[in-house]
Formats: sequence, C-alpha cells, structure tokens
Amino acid sequence: MPIKIPDTLPAFSVLQEENIFCMKEGRATKQDIRPLKIIILNLMPVKITTETQLLRLLGNSPLQIDITLLQISSHVSKNTSEEHLLEFYSSFEQIKDRKFDGMIITGAPVEKLQFTDVDYWEELCEIMDWTKTNVYSTFHICWASQAALYHHYGVNKKPLPQKLSGIFQHGLSVKSHRLLRGFDEIFMAPHSRHTTVTVQDVTGVQGLQVLSTSKEAGLYLAESIDGRQIFVTGHSEYERDTLHQEYVRDAKLGLPVEIPVNYYPNNDPTQQPCISWRSHSNLLFANWLNYYVYQQTPYDFTDTK
Repeated sequence: MPIKIPDTLPAFSVLQEENIFCMKEGRATKQDIRPLKIIILNLMPVKITTETQLLRLLGNSPLQIDITLLQISSHVSKNTSEEHLLEFYSSFEQIKDRKFDGMIITGAPVEKLQFTDVDYWEELCEIMDWTKTNVYSTFHICWASQAALYHHYGVNKKPLPQKLSGIFQHGLSVKSHRLLRGFDEIFMAPHSRHTTVTVQDVTGVQGLQVLSTSKEAGLYLAESIDGRQIFVTGHSEYERDTLHQEYVRDAKLGLPVEIPVNYYPNNDPTQQPCISWRSHSNLLFANWLNYYVYQQTPYDFTDTK
C-alpha cells in the first residue's frame, strides 16, 4: 500500500520515478481502509531533501500511510521557501487536538548549543509532552533523540572531540527484539554529529533499554520499555551523497573536518560512495511501522493511555 501525500509535493515525482507508490487524495478516500496517521516534525534546514528521504522509507511498506508535515512556529527557516512551508506544512496550533499513530522528529544542526539555548526549545518541549497523549509511538532521529532523552529522562549529551561522520558497524545488544527483527548481527549505519549520549548513561535509567551500539560510534538505538519512544542516534535515512554534501560544505567553510569514515572507496572523496546501509534502514522503519504502530494502535484511536 502507498503513502498518501499531496501530488504537488516535490517528493511525489521523485518517489514515483523510484517506483514507490504514492497515492493521491481522491483515490485514497475511495478505499475502505483506515490509514496509519504519521506526523513528521521536520527540524532539518533543507526540508525538501529530508521529506524525500523519510517518505522513501515510509513508502516501503504494505501499509497505507497518511502523512502530515509539521513545522516549528518559533523558528524561521532560512533554507526552505515560505511558499513550500505554507502549502505543505501545519503548525502545532493547527494539529494539537488531533491524534496520530506515529510521529517522526528529525535531527537538527543545533547540537553544539545547550538545549535551552535553541530558539525553539520551549515549543519543542511542548510538542514532546504532547506526544505522550496524542501519539502512540515517536521515532526520534539524531539530535531529536538527544533532546528527547534529556527532556523525558534527564540524560544529557556530551561533546565529542571532533565530528563523528561516516558509516559505522553496529551490533545487537538484544537478540530477537521486535525492532531488530531481520537485522544481521553486524550492520552498517551512517552517523553525522558533534555530540553523543553514552551507553552507560542510558543503561542507568529505569524504563530505557539499549538495543544497538557501535564500538566506534557508541549508542545507536534505544527505546522506552513500553515502545512509545524510539531513539536513533544516527541517520539511517541518509542517501548515498548526503555525507558527501556535508563534507564538501564544511570543507568550503574552512571547518576542521575529517573525511567520513568507511564512506568513500579507498578513502578518496573523488569516488562515488557505495551504499551499505539501505537494507538495514528499510527494516528499521518497516519494523517500527509494523510492530510499534500498526499492531499496537487501536483502530479507533481516541486515547493513547
């Protein structure tokens, strides 16, 4: 089954070319199916790119999914046009009385700031509190994971001596777990961040479970015991050239950046990277949608308690 998105959304034509089925509003309303209602809080600066990355993964499922895009009102986006935001995005005020089966909160390039110094921190906290009653399961990515662990559990992030960037090996901390179903014992995933949350800090919190770690990248995947909060410290949604674009951007700015680890063939930035994380990424999102959202949310979703 498809994801239901506006046919004028830039991601629509891209996903159609990739044979990922996107359904228009008119056809969706004729099907006697209750679609999963998924809301995406997009905190990334280049929102159209992130939309496409996430919708590609959400569309790789037999479930029909109704997508709502959410933006922060207390921050002005400098890299996405106002016209795009007005046409495709809702504000929290517009959706706060609605219920959603699942939510994705993306990363954001603000990790060097203290949480309380982020200009939209207060609004984000309000949204994270709202997810406890209005969203069945919330999937946090990179900085959003750090923000949620801090807000909900008091686990603070720590600065890294240099940016962690590259494709890293990960292992399973828990065998036969529903979120890890189908995973290889060793799998690859991208990371791109300046800060970290340690495995020890998360392990020491009652109600949290560590699911996957990396010797080089540290904590990768954790969840609340009830499955209502998922924390992914990496970027499984990244495309082939995302880390390359970040590396080129930072190098042009004169920042002290290293070549992303395990990314370019022969460690040569002139060569095209090989994708080694796509199967894991698809499994991660498919397992979340199936085992945490579809099989857990009641058909008549009026109360998530």
